[in-house]
Amino acid sequence: MNMYDIILKKRQGQTLDREEIDYFVTGFTQGDIPDYQASAFMMALFFQKMNKEETVYLTEAMMNSGDILDLSEIKGIKVDKHSTGGVGDTTTLVLGPMVAAAGAPVAKMSGRGLGHTGGTIDKLESFPGFSVEMTKEEFIQHVNDIQLAVSAQTGDLAPADKKLYALRDVTATVDNMSLIAGSIMSKKLAAGADAIVLDVKTGSGAFMKELDDSFALAKTMVDIGNGMGRDTIAVISNMDQPLGRAVGNSLEVKEAIETLQGKGPEDLYELCLSLGTQMLILAKIAQDEGEARERLQEVIHNGLALKKFKEFITRQGGNSQLVDNPQLLPTAKNIIELKATQNGYVQHIEADEVGMSALELGAGRQTKESILDLSVGIELIKKVGDEIQIGETIAKIHSNEEKKAQKAMERLLKAYIFSQEKIAPPRLIYGIVTKDGVQRT
Repeated sequence: MNMYDIILKKRQGQTLDREEIDYFVTGFTQGDIPDYQASAFMMALFFQKMNKEETVYLTEAMMNSGDILDLSEIKGIKVDKHSTGGVGDTTTLVLGPMVAAAGAPVAKMSGRGLGHTGGTIDKLESFPGFSVEMTKEEFIQHVNDIQLAVSAQTGDLAPADKKLYALRDVTATVDNMSLIAGSIMSKKLAAGADAIVLDVKTGSGAFMKELDDSFALAKTMVDIGNGMGRDTIAVISNMDQPLGRAVGNSLEVKEAIETLQGKGPEDLYELCLSLGTQMLILAKIAQDEGEARERLQEVIHNGLALKKFKEFITRQGGNSQLVDNPQLLPTAKNIIELKATQNGYVQHIEADEVGMSALELGAGRQTKESILDLSVGIELIKKVGDEIQIGETIAKIHSNEEKKAQKAMERLLKAYIFSQEKIAPPRLIYGIVTKDGVQRT
């Protein structure tokens, strides 16, 4: 077996077997296959595509290229959630405590954000003392004790994916369903979950801008997960405008606390209910959607989800008193109000521009070395479908530096589009993909 023959076979549109894909992934990861042959192979895959079996083989090979976490000592069926990314996506901070309080173990590996805001770990570090550094044994113990833990990625998970992505990034081969899905799923599968719920975003603030592309990606990932023996489903959700009203690290933490108190934004709460419902079903905690949803609503109403959040923060070294006193979380020096200059309705909010406005303020990282300002961000007072009057506040900019605030203001103004006609609020959930097929709502 040699790489020349594998490249030629795929270039001619033939199907590769498991051994050929393993040969490529292993050889490239170990440095035995040069970049120029790997680039040629990626381009052949890009144009000739991969079928379901090839995609599963690729994902499995990337998963097996590094460490695979054994979480079998955790009691119960461990369910993980993965989002394909968006703006103001605070779901993990709400969803984790809700699902854990309802009885399902949540063992989550998270990374730091590179983009509009920090990742889940960065947001949680708004609590002084909070730590994601722990041994595998401590991680397992936390989940067994309180049903919830969030850890920084430990070990060397799917190193083939990291190396391949760097190559795809400079050879214009990123945008391929099999390669995107394999990249995401290889890391999720290596992280040790028994079942996976995927939140696949669609719209202007999502990686996939078109709805059909989002469904196609969801189906590919669901096929991979189930093809490798893990119960996997995907929910397709709207990211044409930011989720919730907060975009920024401590602002999103405050919003998560409000949601756990039953006072948060309706769209964030509803998405957490939708994702949590599927997690409880996969964890065999609930028999059907009605029972699962009722359990999740109950732990919000009786305060158990908020209590679980406090317990989680304390267990990982954070000061949980800030949950009851969120005003003590990092707070920006200045709040600048963006006023409406006309009457009418909010027709559209360009999610990416809101995210970039937060990035201008210092809420996110432009490079891995960037230092986050946890206190800054954007607060959306008016969202799509809301009526506005001249002089009314439509958004607030939380800032510590005047120059950055001015740049953020300019971008945020461009993000809002208004109409004289009443606009219906956008749909939040577009459908679900399971091993049995696609259900559009």
